[in-house]
Order: sequence, then structure tokens, then C-alpha cells
Amino acid sequence: MQAALANQAATAAFKPALKTRASRSGAVQVKAVASVEQAAAAPKGNSDDPLMLRALRGEDVERPPVWMMRQAGRYMKVYQDLCKKHTTFRERSENVDIAVEVSLQPWRAFQPDGVILFSDILTPITGMNIPFDITAGKGPIIPDPIRTMEAVDKVTPLIPEDCVPFVGEALRRLRAEVGNEAAVLGFVGAPFTLATYIVEGGMSKNYIQIKKLMFTEPAVLHALLQKLADAVITYIKYQYDAGAQVVQIFDSWAAQLSPQDFDVFCAPYLKYIIAEAKKQCPDLPIILYISNSGSLVERMAACNPDIISLCHTVDMKEGIQRAGTQFAYQGNMDSGVLFGSHEMIEQRVRETAKAAKDMGVRHVMNLGHGIMQGTPEENAAHFFKVAKELRYADL
Repeated sequence: MQAALANQAATAAFKPALKTRASRSGAVQVKAVASVEQAAAAPKGNSDDPLMLRALRGEDVERPPVWMMRQAGRYMKVYQDLCKKHTTFRERSENVDIAVEVSLQPWRAFQPDGVILFSDILTPITGMNIPFDITAGKGPIIPDPIRTMEAVDKVTPLIPEDCVPFVGEALRRLRAEVGNEAAVLGFVGAPFTLATYIVEGGMSKNYIQIKKLMFTEPAVLHALLQKLADAVITYIKYQYDAGAQVVQIFDSWAAQLSPQDFDVFCAPYLKYIIAEAKKQCPDLPIILYISNSGSLVERMAACNPDIISLCHTVDMKEGIQRAGTQFAYQGNMDSGVLFGSHEMIEQRVRETAKAAKDMGVRHVMNLGHGIMQGTPEENAAHFFKVAKELRYADL
């Protein structure tokens, strides 16, 4: 593995555009072609597939597909009401009936083109002998942070069928519920981001414990990251087999590292995960998202995802110029705009979609960050309405 990581780290950042075809119901098979133009001219596949999959294949579509990170959750009154009865996050996310219901709440309200599983990036770590809980007001709590090689040695391989069967069942139900009207998305946390919680013991402002480990005992951190990377690959395959049609990798806290440390503690593991996931799930589009990723755009491209999700700190056109037109892109309207007027929301949605269109790339409309608590629900509804009424011909 170490040799493979070294080879990957030395590989130049280049990824051919995607030529794809439907290979299973609602799936996208990825093959290399020389240009975006050729991808757009590729065979059309199943016209009944969800819009997101058709757009990612490079087919002619009349508008970009749209969904929102954190689209199921605290800003919705129906979710707030549900929380009064089901008071803990883990109950809501680990009970199949409740997780499916919460996942479908924004689908019923807004009809987005993507329905993402309601879960958490830490959900699978209990199956790796890493207990955790999520408490109101404090977020994730790891009662026994891992900071020694002895503790790393106790981390076990992930067997999702045994430890998180509710995830697979929820995904199967979501596929049955939405059919081809929307793509079902799964997601995973990246090794470094997962490690920040596991080493720090929960949320952190300054990431002192994990940085102390990085610079005093890097072998310990690398051993943990390797175990997490192997688990993430297993978890992606499990979600894919259960019906996930797209998977997003969240490396939410990677930008807390300097670029040179990203190259050591993030990039090799992201490259490994994406390469192995593509071997095991060759028709699964993989999105990579990093919050506050302005300094890391080229490095995200070097990790070779299918879709780069740009955060709102990156200008859409500049981000595409930096990473290349061979990728599809997701994003990247500032979620704060949703506190503004309907006119401002419409302006920003149109500007974002036009920027991607002008650059000639495949695009999924989204926010540059998850929707924030307290966002007026009617403004979220307007975001979806405007995005779904867009037409490329009018931009």
C-alpha cells in the first residue's frame, strides 16, 4: 500500500473526460474519452434515468440537476416536529423508518434531483471498535480518543452488513421510493476528517491533538488513516450495492492543513480510496468535497474524482480553470444567500449555472456548503424552484 501511495502522490493531475453509458438501472458507467465534446456526443443511455446521471454522462440536458448539502434537517419545520418525538440524532439516523422519512422530507417538499441518505460520516466507526455519540449542542463525542499505536491496533475492519445494516436498508427503500425521479446519493467521510474527530475526541477549533500527533508521531496517524481508508472503500462499495447511484466524499476539515501537509496526510488516502472504489464500482460517480478549499483546488483534481464540489470561497470559473474542464463540477452558491431576497437567490442561482455553462463543463447545482440552521424554508423552496426552472438555452 505504501508503495502504491508513493506512486499515486507522484502522478501528475490529469483525468480524461467521462464517457458513460447505463450499465444497470440508474447507474453510470465511466470510460475515458479525449474531450468534453466527445463525452457530450456519447451514446445516450437510458433516457428514463435520473437527470443527475444523464447530466454526469455528458448527455444533452435542458438544465443542471439540483440538490443541496444538508437538505434534510434542522431548517425544515417537519424535521423539527419529528425531533420532538425522536430526540437523539442516532435514533433518527440509525432507525431505518425514521432515516428514510427524514431523507424524503425535502424530496416531498422540493423535488430535488438528488436525494441523499440522512446519516452521519461517523456512523460506521462504531463497527470499527470506536464508540461515539452525538449530543445536542456538542456534536460528536468520542469518549476514548485514539492517540497511540496501541489504540490504533484495537481498531477493527469494517463489516457494514453486520454493524450498519440500517444504512443498506435505508438506501434500498429510498431507491424504491424515488424510482428514476431522482438520483439516490450516499456519502462517506474521508480518513483525515474522520481522524480529526477520533483523535480530538469530538469537534475542534484548532485541531491541536491531531496536529500534535502529525508532527510528533506521524506513524501512529498514518496507521489510523490507513485503517480508515480501507473502511471507507468497504463502505462505499456497501452503499453502492445497496442502491446508491452517486457517492460524495466529505473531507470537510482537510483545509485545516497546509497544502504541503495535505499532500502527506490527505491526498494519498483520497487517491487510494477513489482508485479502489472505481475498480470495485466502475459505474459509480464519485464527488469530492472539501470545505474552504480555495488553496486546494488543483490538489482535489489530482485525487481524480469524477465530480469536484467547489465550496463558495472559490469562483466557479476560476476553479474550473485551475482544475480542468475534464471534470464535472458541483456547487457552489454561498448558503448565506438563502437568507437574502428571492431576487438575490434567483440572481445567484442563474450566475452560478451560467458560469459553469460558459466553461463548457457538466454541472450539478448545489450550495458551496451545507444549508445553515435557521434558513427560511420558503427561501430553500425558492432556490429549488429557480434551479428547476432554469434552461441552458436562456442563460
